[in-house]
Amino acid sequence: MTEVAIVGIGIHPFGRTEGVSGQEQGIFAVREALEDAGIDWSDLQFAYGGSAAAGSADSMVSKMGLTGLQFINVANGCATGGSALQSAYMAIKSGAFDVGVAVGFDKHERGAFRVDSPDWYGQSGLALTTQFFGMKIQKYMSDFGITDDTLIKVAEKSFKNGSLSPTAWRKKPLSYQEIKDSPVLSHPLRKYQFCSPAEGGAAIILCRADMAEKYTNKPLYLKAAVMRTRRYGSFEVFTQGQAVEQAESPTVDASKAAFEMAGLGPDDIDVAQLQDTEAGAEIMHMSENGFCKDGDQEELIQTGATQINGKFPVNTDGGCIANGEPIGASGLRQVHEVCTQLRGDGGKRQASGDLKTGYTHVYGAPGLSAVTIIQR
Repeated sequence: MTEVAIVGIGIHPFGRTEGVSGQEQGIFAVREALEDAGIDWSDLQFAYGGSAAAGSADSMVSKMGLTGLQFINVANGCATGGSALQSAYMAIKSGAFDVGVAVGFDKHERGAFRVDSPDWYGQSGLALTTQFFGMKIQKYMSDFGITDDTLIKVAEKSFKNGSLSPTAWRKKPLSYQEIKDSPVLSHPLRKYQFCSPAEGGAAIILCRADMAEKYTNKPLYLKAAVMRTRRYGSFEVFTQGQAVEQAESPTVDASKAAFEMAGLGPDDIDVAQLQDTEAGAEIMHMSENGFCKDGDQEELIQTGATQINGKFPVNTDGGCIANGEPIGASGLRQVHEVCTQLRGDGGKRQASGDLKTGYTHVYGAPGLSAVTIIQR
């Protein structure tokens, strides 16, 4: 089957951009990706795109150009961006198309963990999602000996990395003590250990691998793009009860399938982006994606292995904690960051060493995961 290359990447800064719609942020990202690839909108044969709160992605054709291209809207919760990329990957892999774009954007209301209730409801940690994440990491810490100290260090790393990224929302590094002293929302997770709803856009241009040199002298190759849903018994948000026999998460299935598709293993990965809706998620996802055994995160994080200059850099742009989470764009931001790292264009946040292979993982409610493996 046809191999797939990434030849253009674009991103609109994440955070708050007053007076700019979510769709306009998506268009900004697409135009940047088109310029990066040296092609025009009219050259694209298809698009997959998604947004949870900023309108239908396909409506951007009215501003980008009515060329008649196939444009399919994607909606998969927080995994929308990863699912859009997986769809674009398959469109080329199947031989149906030669070149297209995956795009995601969003513009969420202010207010962390907003639910249809007064502000105090979410701010006091009563929202379903914060309770779920708190209970999940509580159980994991009890089962595998992860300490509160390690949980705090994950958030400290995220804010430090975000301060080095020109497109991150949170550019002020927070100290260990500032994070430790922030209010507890859903025990053991504190205010500064959660990500917040945000704004932003990201876009990736893909083509047949044998055409890549036509567009760029620094192509990257999408070796795998996989999405999987939950099994009965997996510990997922919105599940009404915990099954007696616990099943593996959809992340485990997606990760195994991605490594098999790419013909690679966890030891081949040089840099990774892992879903970090909150600090505990990054810890658990290190294991669920196969990068360590349960409990080994304690030593890896304490010894700095996941720092930018560590042996396994994770979330080099600060992840969701520093960037916020505009749902449609988040998974493609991860891909943009890994591509930037593999190109060696990370500037102050560039991971050390000769990076050849990167990995992204995005998790969405009510229990689905999308994984990519990208190689230079």
